[in-house]
Amino acid sequence: MYPALFQMKMIILLFIGAYTAGAINFSIILCKILDKDDPRNEFSGNPGVTNMYRQVGFLWATVVLLLDIGRAMGVALISVSMLQMELVPWAGLGLILGNRFPCFHRFAGGKGVANYLGFTSIISPVAAVVSALAWVTTYALFRVPFIGSFVMVFTLTAGILLTCNFHPIAWPGVLASVALICYGHKRNIRELTQIRGRTRQ
Repeated sequence: MYPALFQMKMIILLFIGAYTAGAINFSIILCKILDKDDPRNEFSGNPGVTNMYRQVGFLWATVVLLLDIGRAMGVALISVSMLQMELVPWAGLGLILGNRFPCFHRFAGGKGVANYLGFTSIISPVAAVVSALAWVTTYALFRVPFIGSFVMVFTLTAGILLTCNFHPIAWPGVLASVALICYGHKRNIRELTQIRGRTRQ
């Protein structure tokens, strides 16, 4: 592969590049183009695929999903070609960080699930397919999108770690990405907990 110093320089550059790419939120940009309100001001307040579906419909939500996945796949392809596999998850962390806290959109962005799916689809295509099926199955059972997203994220995480042979260097990057995605769902978790609390009373 490449010398260690080169790898170090590349991971720094790729992390910054991945963050910058992730910080471009297609939902916010598309709503501006369509003369719609900022998706952060509507429904769940999350500028992601689900909120786009609620606000502007299936077609534009699909466009955002494909853009998010395609962008993430591009980042993953570049990372895989330039880095040792155990370092690749760190570029994924930059992508998720950019999506969650975008410098171009007042540091208030999406949750990163679609980007995580697109990124993992290059690293572990099987895990990506299984995670998509898991999301559909979970949503069919519970009718709660974020529960399906959690199942998807944990399935993708297992695929990435397996591909990286559970290398110690890969773990922090992967776990930090998962933590960011889970943090993005804190409102969903709180609301579900409150609903269950009221149901038990």
